[in-house]
Amino acid sequence: MHHATDNRPALLLAMGPGIAERLLADRHRDRLAALARTDPQLIAHDLTAPAPPAAAALAEAEVLLTCWGTTPLTAEVLASAPRLRAVVHAAGSVKHHITEACWERGIAVTSAAAANALPVAEYTLAAILFAGKRVLRSAQRYGELRAHLDPRQELDGVGNYGRTVGVVGASRIGRRVIELLRPFDLRVLLYDPYVDAAEAAGLGVESVPLDVLCARSDIVTVHAPQLPATRHMIDARRLALMPDGATLINTARGSLVDEEALLPEVVSGRLDAVLDVTDPELPPPGSPLYELPNVLLTPHVAGSLGSELHRMADRALDEVERFAAGLPFADPVLPAAQNHSA
Repeated sequence: MHHATDNRPALLLAMGPGIAERLLADRHRDRLAALARTDPQLIAHDLTAPAPPAAAALAEAEVLLTCWGTTPLTAEVLASAPRLRAVVHAAGSVKHHITEACWERGIAVTSAAAANALPVAEYTLAAILFAGKRVLRSAQRYGELRAHLDPRQELDGVGNYGRTVGVVGASRIGRRVIELLRPFDLRVLLYDPYVDAAEAAGLGVESVPLDVLCARSDIVTVHAPQLPATRHMIDARRLALMPDGATLINTARGSLVDEEALLPEVVSGRLDAVLDVTDPELPPPGSPLYELPNVLLTPHVAGSLGSELHRMADRALDEVERFAAGLPFADPVLPAAQNHSA
């Protein structure tokens, strides 16, 4: 039984339709009910015109638990939430819904970006190791031949020993990729304008300019944020710098790669690519990316899916617990960091 004075914070779930059902298992709903005054079944899909129960809950809410598809928290929305003090985002980037008005009001923000970084880094590790073994090409060739492949002719220069991997961006995901690469006999180069030589050495990598990284890497993997400055950072010139037979991996944002410049490189077979994101987000039906044997095109699956959503929910509820206990967030999002992060 809770005492007459219930000190648990009032909390409202706000996210797109169909998200909460995938994000929250029964154990998460039970934990939420214990941590906060909330109806774990009440999900506000639209905060600009909430239905009566959601409107009342928004007026009371001290915490919003958000995920994909949350209404942007404009000044108008915040006016309907006079008691709101914190937003706990159970996903990665908060750029879509945290506005200047939130920072002006001093609302504390946290996200599960660290949890969402893990599956992206795992996908990237798998892509790097498969690229080093030329798995796409040998699978395709085997399908054509249906006979033994002569390793000297078909598989020369294949293998992960002593390969050079170039990591573009020491983001959370980029850093996690670097960690996951430690057990392997690979050289790792890093391009990140915010990381100096000493910090790079601490990470066990060599810091180089982007042109040098492209020219020296057998595999280039992109983990930079989407900003005006990073649009088409991998352009025709830098693609041309990459050695014959190199692989480009993009799990970040499609706009970071100039796709029109990439197409001739993969169509000719000079480069391989593993693309989990493209620009446009859905390639047109006639795009060669769908059927090229040296391109692995996946439908934006590197980030949290299925069971991995529960990891983000776990992290988010850890932060709700900290808030309820009067502690600062373990992983706060700060307004200044938004300028050079995803």
